[in-house]
Amino acid sequence: MNTFGKKFTMTTFGESHGVGIGCVVDGVPAGLKIDVEFIQSELNRRKPGKSTLETSRKEDDKVEILSGVFDGVSTGTPIAMVIYNTNQKSGDYENVKNLFRPSHADFTYFNKYGLRDYRGGGRSSARETATRVAAGAIAKLMLEVLDIKVEAGVSSIGEIEASSYDFEYAKKSKLYALDKNVEASQEELIMEAKNSHDSIGGTVIIRASGVPVGLGEPLYYKLDGTIAEAMMGINAVKAVEIGDGITSSKSKGSQNNDQITKNGFSSNHSGGILGGISNGDTIVVKTYFKPTPSIFQEQKTIDTQGNEVSCNLKGRHDPCVAIRGSVVCEAMMAIVLADMVLLNMSSKIENLKKVYSK
Repeated sequence: MNTFGKKFTMTTFGESHGVGIGCVVDGVPAGLKIDVEFIQSELNRRKPGKSTLETSRKEDDKVEILSGVFDGVSTGTPIAMVIYNTNQKSGDYENVKNLFRPSHADFTYFNKYGLRDYRGGGRSSARETATRVAAGAIAKLMLEVLDIKVEAGVSSIGEIEASSYDFEYAKKSKLYALDKNVEASQEELIMEAKNSHDSIGGTVIIRASGVPVGLGEPLYYKLDGTIAEAMMGINAVKAVEIGDGITSSKSKGSQNNDQITKNGFSSNHSGGILGGISNGDTIVVKTYFKPTPSIFQEQKTIDTQGNEVSCNLKGRHDPCVAIRGSVVCEAMMAIVLADMVLLNMSSKIENLKKVYSK
């Protein structure tokens, strides 16, 4: 499936080393101001090659809007966007044409479809996530009208964890670090992995504030379930926590319950979601990225004929995918919330009467 969402939908297309990648965003209400510079600025945050902490592949990620916008506003019709690939080095993958790279999707794609695009992983490449960021930017423009804000940042690299979270600082940090006190140590760990021809994992925290009560469609399109699906659909994400997540499984009910006062909840262990519906508190989500599987060390694998062979990778890869992945997490959260906002419009007859009653 290449489409995400029910009302606010995103369909993506393209491969890592193809002509380009793109998306079609449908369900955007007419009359929304489409700020192309903002969309481009979001793509610039995710684009590769900005520092030594990332892949050296240089892509401008210049977005071109093909439809759905007239005189700077949405028309209510599908918004199509394309990003052309300009810096492919497909020859770097010639030596892995007939073998499976360990911990990549090569093995599963080949066995599912009977063939695969070996050039950078084709459709399974994280290159595709640029289109999600473009779609997420449109979702953010819609959420901004409703005073809903989505932010994200890196909380841990390897075993080095943040002790405090500063989302404003993360926006200025080249590794989107939430804690400036451990940023240097985290950067050092990434460079140590890179210089050893290895990689390192990381954790991203996403926060959504200003979210109204009532978003989420029980029972089978719950807000937390959909957020988890969105995050798990991002390349290299292996686990997701909502609110206290794993910690809550080690707590007593008296410790984990968010007691309610006339001024609101006294705590936020639930991460802003109860029964699959937003409760008006800040939504807090943590995503865990595995180490980038593309490492430059000799590894054992098999080829397409089942023979045991050695794998020696070439190419340009992120030593820590969580850095640029944090921007993608932010975009996917925005897409989920935009979808839920539109779906929630029909939850009460009063909402319909406001629009249609004469």
